[in-house]
Amino acid sequence: MKTLGIIGGMSPESTVTYYSQINRLVNQAKGGNYSAKLLMVSVEFEQIVQCQKAGNWQQAGEILADAARTLEKMGADGILLATNTMHKVADYISGAVTIPFLHIIDATAQHILDQNISTVGLLGTRFTMQDDFYRNGLSERGISAIVPSEEQQAEIHRIIFEELCVGKLLPKSKQYYLQVIADLQKLGAEGIILGCTEIGLLIEQTDFSLPFFDTAEIHSKTASTFILDGE
Repeated sequence: MKTLGIIGGMSPESTVTYYSQINRLVNQAKGGNYSAKLLMVSVEFEQIVQCQKAGNWQQAGEILADAARTLEKMGADGILLATNTMHKVADYISGAVTIPFLHIIDATAQHILDQNISTVGLLGTRFTMQDDFYRNGLSERGISAIVPSEEQQAEIHRIIFEELCVGKLLPKSKQYYLQVIADLQKLGAEGIILGCTEIGLLIEQTDFSLPFFDTAEIHSKTASTFILDGE
């Protein structure tokens, strides 16, 4: 069994989801009392948030690269970044280590293509929806992404940081997300990327007819496959 290094803390809520899902998947595969061999560096989220607000992506990238180097020194065989938005600085991380980096867009795109879907709605933080890194990453893999209106993006972003990241799950926010998804469907979305690892805490597949691509769940499956590779 390989040892996976997780860069977490962005937010702690989603990191808990990763930890639970990866261990559950490994246990389902191995049985008994087996669990995943995991190492973790949990960064200070407020420091990352301030970098985001200031547009200081270089500093954020250096913080996460340092975390990746620490995990490699601790014995990790691969690195996973337990967040969507900070994949904006994925090159800092992959360039800092000699071990594999499990990219969330690679994993998500493959799941979408496996369902013969080429156009998706993208939900996430403002950075994920507005910046090119995520949509371009999907486009390079043959997938077109539709994003909500600017007004909707602002409210989606607010809900993530003011509610989901601190464990608040409000029914009115769930209904707002579902209305945005309905709007994206009207624009041609064949499926919806839950492109923030906290969104899956608020809505789930049974809430809507379009296929949901829960990135935390997909990424966790990729992680468990990596951990069990060669078993």
